[in-house]
Order: sequence, then structure tokens, then C-alpha cells
Amino acid sequence: MNRFSKIDGNGRLLLSGIATACFLALAMPGHTGWWPLLFVALIPLLLTATQTTPGRSAWMGFVCGLLYHLALLYWILIVLGRYGGLPWWISVPALVLLAAYMACFPALFAFLLTLLAGRFRQRERSVALLVWGAPVLWVGLDYLRGIFLSGFPWMDLGYGLSSQPMLIQAADLGGHHLLTFSLILCNTLMAGMFITGNRHSARGRNHQDKPLLILACCFLMGIAGYSFIRYQGVERSLTKAQQAQVAVVQGNINQAVKWSAAIKEATVAQYLKLSQTVLQDSKTPLVVWPETALPFYPQRDPLVDRIVDFTTTTNTWLLTGAPLYAITPKADGSDLIRYYNGALLIGPSGKIGGQHAKHHLVPFGEYVPLRKYLPFLEPLVVSIGDFTPGTSMEPLVLGPMKLGMLICYESIFPEISRDTVVRGANLLVNLTNDAWYGKSSAPYQSMSMAVLRAVENRRSLIRAANTGISGFVDPLGRVTAQTAIFTEAALTAQVPMLDQATVFSRYGYRFGTACLLLIPLLLFFRGRRVV
Repeated sequence: MNRFSKIDGNGRLLLSGIATACFLALAMPGHTGWWPLLFVALIPLLLTATQTTPGRSAWMGFVCGLLYHLALLYWILIVLGRYGGLPWWISVPALVLLAAYMACFPALFAFLLTLLAGRFRQRERSVALLVWGAPVLWVGLDYLRGIFLSGFPWMDLGYGLSSQPMLIQAADLGGHHLLTFSLILCNTLMAGMFITGNRHSARGRNHQDKPLLILACCFLMGIAGYSFIRYQGVERSLTKAQQAQVAVVQGNINQAVKWSAAIKEATVAQYLKLSQTVLQDSKTPLVVWPETALPFYPQRDPLVDRIVDFTTTTNTWLLTGAPLYAITPKADGSDLIRYYNGALLIGPSGKIGGQHAKHHLVPFGEYVPLRKYLPFLEPLVVSIGDFTPGTSMEPLVLGPMKLGMLICYESIFPEISRDTVVRGANLLVNLTNDAWYGKSSAPYQSMSMAVLRAVENRRSLIRAANTGISGFVDPLGRVTAQTAIFTEAALTAQVPMLDQATVFSRYGYRFGTACLLLIPLLLFFRGRRVV
């Protein structure tokens, strides 16, 4: 047993898990965003996982994941407590349960990594199993988390680079999962070099491992080189692209009273006032308001007349979020009423130019799974109804602008953006209401995920949020303009419209799936690497 194993114990496992959790929490967007830590954050966990048993490694991964996600998702307390109306004795356990669920994936990662590359039985394995196996495991499990139980792919590690456009251009090849893969590979490469440089653990395998370590270096250099070259190429194409002038309006409406009938007229007046100010100095054909900017059903409320007056007098198109409903007669003579979280495109003629219904609803926010079994969560939906998911992915068409709609947290699901782009969207529009998050790190995290949707598909992204962050992201992932949170604001920008397909939109969206499918193959052949 080597010296590392002799001192291995619960203390070392705990310290390794805590260290990695702290590094990751500090690296991700929000109040710190020290993104360089992403290149080294996993090293403590990786080194320890190779020197302990699978069960103990899983425990370490769970501790790491639990602490990390408690720090990442603390804003759940604001959503459930302040705005959801739930008492602390429900909100706090709900946060812990969600963090514990998310922690199961790092725990499974650490468990499988130890099976794959561990030396817990005093046997040497190729360091290549660690270097190349860990990225496959991590990304495959990220993908699984993004689809399991409707999916919650919140802040995969690749999003931590969203503030660095020069580093994220490879997302148009394999999506944000490829960025995560590259970050994990960087961590494992340094961990592998540490292991092979340790004379007590190398035992002559250095020579055999060097080619695969060199290959990992070449892979990372290739990704970096591609990002640099691709950045220059897309930047040139943006200067030749057709431009569209668009305005976004951030009303900063208090979420606590937003749905009160007493203030809905003041809400409409606020948005109209801000829209008028942004139209005074420029000719802007499209104004965008956030998710549920209209806190009423426009199909039956006379306040919609004021909005029609605005579009007709300014000769402007308005895209706004609003709750919608549809009535379908049933065979027994009664009516089936379905409610939607939607978007309306209202033209200068005052007529509806198109509408869209949100696809991916928020569990326990827009609908309650197993509702009759969980009556204590009813306050979460009582104020906004129980919505039905939409079915159409077709973009809303406004002249040369083809608007691919992303409502609320649909921007965190890459397949939704990809699907609407495949159907012809040349602009992505994210209508959201991040007021639920309060003045937490969540609005910044939400914005960072939206940035990657622009890069993956090479489309400009227009974002209108009730309390921020609103703004514009170009196809390179550069935030060309944005608002502060919890301020009234209106911005105008020229946004380039690109229409070429990316590798991601054609094939690269399968990168996460491929990693998940590779996991059982890696585990099946792991014994062949043992010497």
C-alpha cells in the first residue's frame, strides 16, 4: 500500500470533497465568477478517487455535490419562501432535497471513476483511464441529469466560461457539453501528470501513458486553436450580416404584487412609458417585453386596447409575454380550457401576427407533478394557474426576422434552441421573469446559460427579463448590451441575423448522448487495462 493510501481516511475524503466544492462554487457565474478555477477545481476529488474504494469515493462525491449545489442553488429559498409563500420549514428541506438529488450525480461519477481508474486494490491502471474516462463519465452524467425526470441541467461546468468569448467558440461543434468535456480533461490531465510523476505510483507505466497524455494535450490545443480561428471567422461574417434593430424593455415589476388586479393597469403603463422613451430617438421595428409582462389574459381584458393603440400609433411590432388560454368543446357539451405561458406578436395593424406557447414547463412552478398527492405545494401555482405545454417549435416571422422563442428557463435546454433554429429561426428571443430569484446569483447564472445558446447555434439572442438581466448577445457569445438587475430599463441594439447551420445544430447536439452511451463500454473494458 502506498503512502497516499496509508493516510487516506474520512478526513482526507472530506477535505477533498470540500475543496472541490469550494473551488467550483467560487468559479461559477454569480457573485464571484473566478472562472480560471474551473481548470483545476476537480483535482482534489480526482486524486482522492483513484486512491480509495468505490463506496468511499461515492461518499466523497456526494459530500462535494451536496455542498456545491447548496451554494449554487441557495436561491431556491427565495423562490419558495419569499415568492412561493412556503414557510421555512418546507423551503429549507426542499433546497436540501434538491441539492441532495443533484449530488447523486457527482457521487455516481466518483464511484464509477474509482471502478474505472482506481488503485484501491493495490493494482496499477493506465493513467489514460483517468485522463480520458473522467470527462466521458462527467459529461454523460450531465446529459442524463438534463433529461431525467424532465431534466434540470442547471449550470453544467461549461457555462462557467460564458464570460470569455474567446474560450467558448467550440460550442458550435459539440455544444456546452464539449466545453465541459474540455474542462474536465484539463483537470484530469494535470492529475494524471501528477500521478505519473510520482515514483511510488508510476511503476514503469510512464512510457506507456505518455502518448495518451500527449493526445490529451493535443486535443485541448486543438479546441483552443479552433476557438481562436472560429472567433475571427464569425467576427468577419457579422460585419456582412443583415442587421435588425430591436428594443428590449425591463419593467422591474415587483413580483410580490405583480398578479394583483389592482396594479395591472400600472404595469401596462410602466411598459408603455419605457417603450415610448426607447422609440423617441430611433426607428425600431420590434419592441420586446418580458415573460408575462401582461399580468392578465389579453384575450378577455380591455387593457389590451392600450397596447393595440401603442403598436398602431408607433407603427411598431410588439412581442410580449402573456398568459393565454384555449377553449375546446368536449363531446358532452362542456368546454375544456387549457392555459399556456405564452408570447404574443402584435403588429402595427393591431392584429395578432403570431403566438407561441412555452414547451418546457417548470415543475412545481407552472404545474405540479402528482398534484393530488402533494397538496401542500399548491401555493406555488395558485397565482398563475396550472399550465399546459405548447407543441409548436416554429419561429414567429416578422419580415426578415424569424424569432425562435425561449420562454423562461427554456434557455437552459440546448435542444429547444436547436429545434427552433433547425426550423428556420435566425434570431433567438428569451422572454423571462427572473424576479423569482431575488438579488441572488441566479439571474447571472441564467444569463450565462443563454449566452451558450447563441454560440451553439450562431444566432443573436435577445433577452427581455422583468427585473433583469435583459440585453443582447451576438453569435460569438459577446454580451453587447445588458441591464443591471432590479432597475427600470430600455435598450436598443442592432442585432446581426445569421442563417448558416452549425455542426452542433446538425450533429453535435448528440455529443452528450454519445458520452452517456460510452459509459457502459468503458466499464465493460476496464478490466483489460489492469496490470
